[in-house]
Amino acid sequence: MGDHGYSRIEQIRVPPQSVEAEQAVLGGLMLAPDAYWQVADMVNEADFYRRDHQLIWRAIAEAADSHPPRPYDAVTLGEWFESQGLAEQVAGGAYLVELASTTPSAANIRAYAEIVADKAKLRQLIEIGTGIVNNGFVPDGRDSAEIIADAQQAVGSLATSKGHRLKSVNDGLSEMVDGMQRRLNAGGTLGTSFGLSHMDDMTGGKQPGDLIIIAARPSMGKTTLALQGCLAAGRPLIFSFETMAEKLLARMTAHCGRLPLRWILFPQDAPDFAFERITEAARIVKSKLTASIYDGRRLTSSQLRAIAIREHAKSPVREIVIDHFGHMRRAGKGRADAEQGEDMKEFKALARELNVPVIVLMQLNRGVETRTDKRPMLSDLRECGAAEEDADIVAMLYRDVYYNPQGPLKEYAEILLRKNRDGEPGELWTKPCLPEMRFDECEAQSRPSGSVTSIEQARGVPSRSSARAQPSRISTTYGDR
Repeated sequence: MGDHGYSRIEQIRVPPQSVEAEQAVLGGLMLAPDAYWQVADMVNEADFYRRDHQLIWRAIAEAADSHPPRPYDAVTLGEWFESQGLAEQVAGGAYLVELASTTPSAANIRAYAEIVADKAKLRQLIEIGTGIVNNGFVPDGRDSAEIIADAQQAVGSLATSKGHRLKSVNDGLSEMVDGMQRRLNAGGTLGTSFGLSHMDDMTGGKQPGDLIIIAARPSMGKTTLALQGCLAAGRPLIFSFETMAEKLLARMTAHCGRLPLRWILFPQDAPDFAFERITEAARIVKSKLTASIYDGRRLTSSQLRAIAIREHAKSPVREIVIDHFGHMRRAGKGRADAEQGEDMKEFKALARELNVPVIVLMQLNRGVETRTDKRPMLSDLRECGAAEEDADIVAMLYRDVYYNPQGPLKEYAEILLRKNRDGEPGELWTKPCLPEMRFDECEAQSRPSGSVTSIEQARGVPSRSSARAQPSRISTTYGDR
């Protein structure tokens, strides 16, 4: 290889940088101190490539953030370097004078700051890539799946990181009105459906960015309710740590075909006509669903996030279901409630980042068993106060037959909305048919004696059928009249 080839390799190996852009940012701030607030949210000290530029930014930031703010020009910055014993970093102050004198203005400082930030992100990408290579050579006891998940998380976080967004009141109101119009066009439900129209009426559906918890004691039907919503969503991403994908799809097939799950799991016991019905139900599932299902080993919240980001990038998902929270993998190095709380915050952040609802299934603690009234409450969420804090909707399932096999409510299930951030808490009755993996809504005449006759009357609002006709277009004029 000739000298030209070697010089090209050396050129490629120089980390991405733009010394000129860094000088333009720092010199512009010395000329126009007020411009600091135009770029303070775009770059930080570590984004500058040169050590002297990092120190100059640190000095400027300390001066700007002081109370009251201190000036930062060639003289005052020179004094800062002297006081820190770092004057040699700026050639005794001569470099500061050069920066201020060679920068024409601060007019394009944001554009220069964007260049600095972009070069810093490229250097971070190189660092992540180097770490991936090192982890491949020295796995430290981790298997390839863990290393790949960590790599996906690292690259994914870099790819999805965004600058701070500030919206004006006018922009926010425009988005509000657009959302109202979309809900009106969609018949009132903008998010994905729960698979129960009364529940959609009470909540508005599963909204993008929402964290939704479905909680109950074992065998109440949490997974069945979640899968019913998955069929309505059409494109869910399901993380199943309890049940294999094959059995999840069998449950959804039983639901769509209104046939016993046992026919699918134990075909030798099924009647002859069952196979035709199962085949037709499977076709319905295939037409409704383009799901991705993870049924592998337990994951940390970071690994789950990496898989979700990757899958969403391939083909946008409409919701994410985690079944269930108790099977998440955790380090076990701290208090259980603290670790679980961090997981909940990760799931809420994931919902906002991908702009999809995240549905988390949870087991309730045993405290409910000690009460006379065994209908669950928020305090029954197992070891996780953050679930109550971070969730937008908390729906709790209760089937009286679990405790009173011969009681008058044995054929019913209650869905208790203990938290409904955008609406009122409440409850709705359903008629479960768990052999067929479904919850059916109760008609008014099917409700137990003494209960309200409709969800609308329970909420004190008119039903859809009796509501006044709505305008087909919402006015976007919301100024003073």
